[in-house]
Amino acid sequence: MNFVEELKWRGMIQDIMPGTEEQLNKEITTAYLGIDPTADSLHIGHLCGVMMLRHFQRCGHKPIALIGGATGMIGDPSGKSTERNLLDEKTLQHNQSAIKKQLSKFLDFERSTANAAETVNNYEWMKNFSFLDFVRDVGKHITVNYMMAKDSVKKRLNGETRDGLSFTEFTYQLLQAYDFLYLHTHKNCKLQMGGSDQWGNITTGTELIRRTAGGEAFALTCPLITKADGGKFGKTESGNIWLDARYTSPYKFYQFWLNVSDEDAKRYIKIFTLIDKTEIEKLAAEQDAMPHLRILQKRLAKEVTCMVHSENDYNAAVEASQILFGKSTFESLAKLDEQTFLTVFEGVPQYEISHSIIDEQTNIVELLATATNIFASKGEVRKLVAGGGLSINKQKIENTDKAITENDLLNKKYILIQKGKKDYYIIKIC
Repeated sequence: MNFVEELKWRGMIQDIMPGTEEQLNKEITTAYLGIDPTADSLHIGHLCGVMMLRHFQRCGHKPIALIGGATGMIGDPSGKSTERNLLDEKTLQHNQSAIKKQLSKFLDFERSTANAAETVNNYEWMKNFSFLDFVRDVGKHITVNYMMAKDSVKKRLNGETRDGLSFTEFTYQLLQAYDFLYLHTHKNCKLQMGGSDQWGNITTGTELIRRTAGGEAFALTCPLITKADGGKFGKTESGNIWLDARYTSPYKFYQFWLNVSDEDAKRYIKIFTLIDKTEIEKLAAEQDAMPHLRILQKRLAKEVTCMVHSENDYNAAVEASQILFGKSTFESLAKLDEQTFLTVFEGVPQYEISHSIIDEQTNIVELLATATNIFASKGEVRKLVAGGGLSINKQKIENTDKAITENDLLNKKYILIQKGKKDYYIIKIC
């Protein structure tokens, strides 16, 4: 495949330096993309860059993921209104290890061919670099005028924020440029990729290579991903959508993609999946003909959830979705882990009662009308049971004398009450 053509139809190119495509067509080329390890998980804001590396390898080229152990200690001013929190070495090393494990789901580090993926950490070549050596060997090649002309610097210096721009952050541009020079020298890396907010830093790297090594170097960026309504991609009320299940459950991850708008689904399925052009066009046509079926969203959610988590996690997320919105059984409900259960029923009213309710074998009427105030009276409970409108854990209650036992507890602590078709309540046994 032609890497540039592949990214173009997917809408994944914002800027590209002249000569880049010719270089890629000429030979197997090494490219890198930087990731600052400010957390021990990637989030979906990183996914466009990661997918660029994945396509790069699929097209026969060699991808390098640079984990910015050194630059992560400083923070990048590009597009940031304030300076990042600085992390200690131990935390950065932990984050780097976790990120590499996640990247292995997207890139092949094991293959014995020339284009096996690699990870590198710029802390390894920066940790013994003295300040005097840096200003002598790197700083003298790039003028302050050149650095100040970059948009990321001008915005901070022109008073768009109260904090201005620290010297620490100002040096970031040179540090990133040196990363490119180092990889160019030691790994024959000729291309740096990143988000469009990194264009200034990347081109500083190509300039440093030209001035010091006289070599060829190229740059390519992808657009910053946004939502059709102008909102920030990947952000929810509870924060980022993470790739690590500890921070964002597979169910919640699946729901994020399932609930994107039709317009966003048409863009995202090109960017975040490997589905080919012909099939995407077919899916889009089906979506236009039957928008109520949400064909694009379902396929997008499946592809990304399987890629980031697993097919089993995807199937569990689909089953969990049906619990709230479709027909389901006690067996499917009982399979949910606690985190997924609470996520599925997020916002449902909760009641906490003592475990004595189990010990005393309290019946359903007492539970719902006395131990809790889910129902205003015992008569209301009996009337609903008689009409077949009350369920516990997705099992219809037919006898008001039913006692609550340990067997009725989900994850050994929860009871799900369903009143009619749509009203849910959670009882937590403490």
